[in-house]
Amino acid sequence: MTCEIVTIFPEMVADALTYGMPRRAVESGRMRIRAVDLRDFADGPHRQVDDYPYGGTAGMVLKPEPLFRAVQAARDDEDASPHVVYMTPQGTPLSQRTCERLSLQPRLLVICGRYKGIDERARMELVDEELSVGDYVLSGGEIPALVLVDAVARLLPGVLSDAESALYDSFADDLLDAPHYTRPAEWAGRSAPEELLSGDPKRVDAWRRREALRRTWARRPELLKDAALSDEDMRVLDEIKTESDT
Repeated sequence: MTCEIVTIFPEMVADALTYGMPRRAVESGRMRIRAVDLRDFADGPHRQVDDYPYGGTAGMVLKPEPLFRAVQAARDDEDASPHVVYMTPQGTPLSQRTCERLSLQPRLLVICGRYKGIDERARMELVDEELSVGDYVLSGGEIPALVLVDAVARLLPGVLSDAESALYDSFADDLLDAPHYTRPAEWAGRSAPEELLSGDPKRVDAWRRREALRRTWARRPELLKDAALSDEDMRVLDEIKTESDT
C-alpha cells in the first residue's frame, strides 16, 4: 500500500511516522508513506495556500488550486489512482470496519484540513470519502490523519509481530476488548482471574468473550446492535444483565 498525506506541516507528519506501527509497516515493505507539502503546489513567492472566506466569517480556508494540483500530481505519479480521504469533523466517524476496508486499497491520499477547512469546490471535485475522529475541535487534520494511518497500517499482513493480538483488540469484532492482566498474579490485594491462570484455552476464551460482552454492554451498549452475536452470546448477555439488576 502507498499512503500520501497532504499537509502544510510535512515535518510534523514525517516525524510521527517514524514510530510504532507506521514505521513497522514501512520497514516490512507493506506500506510506503510520504508527507506531501501542500505549499509545493502553491503560486507566488509566498506559496500561499489559504485565503479569507467569502461572506466575512472568521478564519481562513485552504484554497482549491494547490489542493487540486497536489491530488492531480499523485494521480499522475502511478498507475493506480489514490482513494482520497479528507479528515474533517463533518465526516463519517472512523471505525474499525472503515479501517479494514481502507487497508485493502492499493493507494490512499489523505488531505489534512486546517483553519476553517478546505474550499467546498475542492471537496466536491477531489474527495472520495470524509472521515472524523470525534466530535471535538483540533487545530488541523494532521493528528486525525496519523490516527488513520496507524489504524490501517497495523491491519496490513505481516506488520503485527503477533497476528493473533489483532483478533482481541477492541472493535475487532464490534465489541470492546476484555480486561488484560500480567504478572504478578496478585497485586494490591487483587488477583488475576482464575480462568486466565488455568492454562485451559477453552476457559480463557469463554472468560474473554464474557468480559468483552460485559464491558461493551456497560460502556458502549450501542455497539451491540451491529455485533455478530451467537445464541450463546445472547444467553451470556442475559446473565450479565440479570447480575447487574441484583
